[in-house]
Amino acid sequence: MKPLAFVLCLAALPCSASEDIADQYPASVLYSKPVEVIPGVFSAIGATAPPTYENAGHNNNLSFIVTSEGVVVINSGASYALAEALHAEIKAITDQPVKLVFNENGQGHAMLGNSYWATQGVDIVAHVDAAHEFEEYGDRSLQAAQNRVKEKADKTDVVAPTITFDDTYALTLGGVDIEARYLGPAHSPGDIVVWLPQKSLVISGDMAFHERMLPIFDHTMTADWITTWNDAFEPLQATYVIPGHGHPTNMDQVRRYTHDYLIYLRGKVGDHLDAGGDLAEAYYVDQSPYSHLDTFEELATKNAGRVYEQMEFE
Repeated sequence: MKPLAFVLCLAALPCSASEDIADQYPASVLYSKPVEVIPGVFSAIGATAPPTYENAGHNNNLSFIVTSEGVVVINSGASYALAEALHAEIKAITDQPVKLVFNENGQGHAMLGNSYWATQGVDIVAHVDAAHEFEEYGDRSLQAAQNRVKEKADKTDVVAPTITFDDTYALTLGGVDIEARYLGPAHSPGDIVVWLPQKSLVISGDMAFHERMLPIFDHTMTADWITTWNDAFEPLQATYVIPGHGHPTNMDQVRRYTHDYLIYLRGKVGDHLDAGGDLAEAYYVDQSPYSHLDTFEELATKNAGRVYEQMEFE
């Protein structure tokens, strides 16, 4: 039997989130208590809002896989404190030790918690591009975290992954096959997904978003992201998806709010370019079908501007 929380998320009306809820788990620095998505796979769902002092910077999903031979963690979190809090939740569920931590990309909220896991002697794995990104911008991410969450960033430092890979890092633990895969360019340099083929579940990282608007950065090549999705992510045919942001769901939902949003926005900006429109007007192309998503107000105009700048030279 599937855990009730996930059954509800797969219903016709998906689990909703609200960026207006500052903290769903006051007993912990974590934004929410980990839920069992399917047997043996848990996720502490982050806020669908920008990182704040109130949510302690926990605005992405911190997941872990429990097996009979150990635990694998996906994302170290945005601070030493968040990683430590996640470990406390793991210890409350199982006596098995954490054997490995994956960083889904080089962003601070995926890697700054490495500073805790390093003290536990746990190997930390990331794609080579993510490791390079963190090496170059980790100090900036740390400073931003310290300014934002203040004492909640105590003990946090920039600690690089101990293992890097190019295409796939695979292991079998307690009979569970776990494959970290780099599928191609997507949201951030070195984005990976963690695929559990026996369970038809993918922990997608920032390949896929749900319930909140995705951000398009200067280095986010939207055409490449769509290609990677079509050629490598969609063919997984995952039954269950734990996205980088938002509640666990299915492929239909993350396709709607990731792939289809990118297609839609590029179409609107393309029409604007064909009509001779300039950058100033491009910020305000119609994105109303996605206005119900959290972070829409913060991101919609920025996304349109960045897509315009990309498509102007395609």
